[in-house]
Amino acid sequence: MNFPLFDGPAQSGPDGAATAPVCSAKGCRVAAVWVLAWNNPKLHTPERRKTWLACEEHREHLSSFLGVRGFLKDVVTLDAWERSAADGDPAGGVSGSAADG
Repeated sequence: MNFPLFDGPAQSGPDGAATAPVCSAKGCRVAAVWVLAWNNPKLHTPERRKTWLACEEHREHLSSFLGVRGFLKDVVTLDAWERSAADGDPAGGVSGSAADG
């Protein structure tokens, strides 16, 4: 399998204003739709969640990259993740996974 390297999401535009979240796939600047919550059990406590963002096109690819390593914990929509964070759960904490569908 050939996986492109990870590009972090853009944090701000040229004028310093916040930009919409973008896909984490290398070179992709499409708006993010999905949050891939993961952790590396060799480095992180079980409850810790790191996140990558994905557009529709790259969700499966990035999920596979994390999944084959045993890192992928959950896949939820960005809207659901943000609602959970707004409800006071800083890790997103959405139960249930869209990773299977």
